[in-house]
Amino acid sequence: MNTPFFIAKRYLLAKKSHNLINIITMISVVGVGVGAFALIVVLSVFNGFEMVISSMVNRLSPDLVIEPVKGKTIKLIDFPEAEIRALPQLNQLIKVVQEDALFRYDDKQHVGVIKGVSAPYLDVSQIDSLITAGNAILQFERKRFAIVGAGVAWYLGLNPRNPAALMQVYLPSRGNPTGFQFEQSFNQSAIQVAGVFASQQELDGTLVIVPFDWATELLEYDREVTSIELFIHPEVRINDLKKTLKAMLGVDFTVKDRFEQQETIYRIMKSEKWAIFIILSFILVMATFNIIGSLSMLIVDKRKDIQVLKFLGADKSFLSRLFLTEGMLIAVLGGLIGLLAGVLLVLLQQQFGLLKLGSEAGAFVIDAYPVKLRIQDVLLVLATVTAIGGFAAVFTVKMALKRIQKLRISD
Repeated sequence: MNTPFFIAKRYLLAKKSHNLINIITMISVVGVGVGAFALIVVLSVFNGFEMVISSMVNRLSPDLVIEPVKGKTIKLIDFPEAEIRALPQLNQLIKVVQEDALFRYDDKQHVGVIKGVSAPYLDVSQIDSLITAGNAILQFERKRFAIVGAGVAWYLGLNPRNPAALMQVYLPSRGNPTGFQFEQSFNQSAIQVAGVFASQQELDGTLVIVPFDWATELLEYDREVTSIELFIHPEVRINDLKKTLKAMLGVDFTVKDRFEQQETIYRIMKSEKWAIFIILSFILVMATFNIIGSLSMLIVDKRKDIQVLKFLGADKSFLSRLFLTEGMLIAVLGGLIGLLAGVLLVLLQQQFGLLKLGSEAGAFVIDAYPVKLRIQDVLLVLATVTAIGGFAAVFTVKMALKRIQKLRISD
């Protein structure tokens, strides 16, 4: 039988000679529980927002994108397009030209990015699921259209339901800019806006998607692209195809997966998540001061029991393990209660969406706070509670037993 654990459990559950010790012990359990509850809930909320943002960004991002290591464009004459199209893992290859541009509509103007995509783009991308106004159309018969981000539409006051709404696009002319006059420095053309999409704030505020040939004509590109986007079949392992492409293309090209394409967004989300985790961990550290107080008072209260245990042969190691177990029981009990309450709340929110983002329907992309429970977060919170509680217990037991040894036990 584990004697230190048995005695520690009795000390935790039994009434003490001073009721104040019971109260402080309960406060310790509740304090640790609240800290664990807050940790798992906040981590799950961050997971939920990360899942929502990632899903929306990924609808605009290809599985893989090929870009040149040097320079801005890829010359198609030097690019093994036929060999890549022949790969069985490939679903579709999209040619892309992308450039900073100035957009004007009536008396408003806005700087953003124009992205010209080849015809199959709408068939393989999921942009149609992001449309908030108008339609996902880039070309109908001989007429060409643009799909703009919600931020761009807001800045310019665009309405895709107005067929006369032509957006002016200005792109820098190619060549030596020192030889141009101001009016010759830009290529200009107008295009009708067919739809507005809402994805992620940074993209929504800058991106305008247009037909590939319309963009290349305005950019004066001749068999050149800025990148190649690849959409693959669902069952294909991306990392394996990525290695194949790198071996095929050599050192002149980079191949990026979705994480690498949106690396900044993902890093910001993860940084925010772990920053909040650290802050809440410090709050949990503050809660463990209750454990220090409770354990210190318990050791003083049980000094007669300590003396009896010494007479029965208990050494300093036994006593240390006894009260260390007591401190760990307080921390783990509080952590488990907080974790169970947090997990229950997260699962209820995940299933029923109890906490809404706003009362007005359609005001947000999602109706309720998104949450996602991950087992690794549960284990991380439990490990954090155990580590912090264990440190507090070790420190308290070490200091308190030294003082107890100097005290005489009175009758």
